[in-house]
Amino acid sequence: MSAPPDLRLAALDAWIAGELRGLERAIAPASADASFRRYFRITLDAPAPYAAAAGARTLIAMDAPPPMEDCRPFVRIAAMLHDAGVHAPRVLAQDTDRGFLLLTDLGSTSYLDALDARSARNLYVEAFDALVLWQRASREGELPPYDAEVLRRELDLFPEWYLGRHLGLELDAAARETLERTFALVIANNLAQPRVYVHRDYHSRNLMVSAPNPGVLDFQDALHGPVTYDLVSLLRDAYIAWDEETQIDLAVRYWERARKAALPVDADFGAFWRDFEWMGVQRQLKVLGIFARLAHRDGKHGYLADMPRVMGYLRGACARYAALEPLLRLIDRLEGRESRVVTTF
Repeated sequence: MSAPPDLRLAALDAWIAGELRGLERAIAPASADASFRRYFRITLDAPAPYAAAAGARTLIAMDAPPPMEDCRPFVRIAAMLHDAGVHAPRVLAQDTDRGFLLLTDLGSTSYLDALDARSARNLYVEAFDALVLWQRASREGELPPYDAEVLRRELDLFPEWYLGRHLGLELDAAARETLERTFALVIANNLAQPRVYVHRDYHSRNLMVSAPNPGVLDFQDALHGPVTYDLVSLLRDAYIAWDEETQIDLAVRYWERARKAALPVDADFGAFWRDFEWMGVQRQLKVLGIFARLAHRDGKHGYLADMPRVMGYLRGACARYAALEPLLRLIDRLEGRESRVVTTF
């Protein structure tokens, strides 16, 4: 049986034809996404007729189908990133009512494709420099707050989707109480941190090797929140792992740049690192819930292979802080493991 016609792709292609004034082109999928958004690479027979894409032979088209997706935040935050000096796609044309955008192309090589032991230091330093530019541009009231309600909603994905749906567990009263106490402690730490603009998915799949480097993607969910969040996304990446010595070495390099730029990071690196780890606990619990939801609700089972890496980060942080020991013991009990707590704080 043949596949049903892709009516949205046909509508997108017709819109692109109008925007490119009939320029000959080919269209092909450009990347996968965890949301309902789709991206297509447009290859042109002649340079693009846009000053912002002068000489370009490829462009990117985004299909963000309403009402599941709203591409207006993407347009707004792309402009904010450019104003901050960060290399993000330029919006060349838009039909936000239908969810169509035409963008400059940042290339096809992601950080995940390029990272190895030799390239890591330079690539991460350039990512830190871009992150500092973004954070220095922070202003109150420009982006929604990454507040207690949002943090808690994200944490609740862990018991609902990871424990409940993925592991098939029904929590008893003691387990629920452990999660409640731990979530309250984590949120209190997160909210006590200084606030800056937060990309929310600043990691190896959303950073492109480009000139200038990096090109930054997938920023439409940006908020104003904890200063350590994007660094956690980058150094405790769900898709590539580095040993803790490397993580600390890289974190110091960011911290030094942040202090030089007068960003509100703690003057004591040890205190900054503790905040980094506690922010990581929030993100790792959230990501485990999201990956389980992507697999069991959306049929995107490839994310299950990345869960052990994320759980490893979570277990490592919980083992180092006495206040997080109950969460580690709960996870061990629910997954049938033996606890190995080596608390240092």
